[in-house]
Amino acid sequence: MFNFLNIKKESGSALYLALVVMTVLLSMALGLSSISIGQMKTIKQMGNSVLAFCAADAGIEIVLLNRDNPVSIPETPLANGATYQVLVTASGTGTCPAGNNYCIESIGSYLGIRRAIAIIY
Repeated sequence: MFNFLNIKKESGSALYLALVVMTVLLSMALGLSSISIGQMKTIKQMGNSVLAFCAADAGIEIVLLNRDNPVSIPETPLANGATYQVLVTASGTGTCPAGNNYCIESIGSYLGIRRAIAIIY
């Protein structure tokens, strides 16, 4: 026959082992999910960053189309919701080094992300 005294002494070890295994699995799942959520946020912000950079590039292109008389452009919206703002500085004024024609700085923004491009022309 079975010895019921030995079974009662060892019956809690299986419960303890199951609890430890479940805790380890739960902590691994929570760790991996927090890492993947962080990565998804970063990837989404990279897309917004590209749109902000393209808006800044559009501002530079607009000024370069009018090279003979470049002027600063106030904040201008684009069709996709991004905006750009262009600051044109003459040679030898402000932070623009002497000997150049113009320094052009364009700042593009999209959903709170700002990217800038500066050229010396």
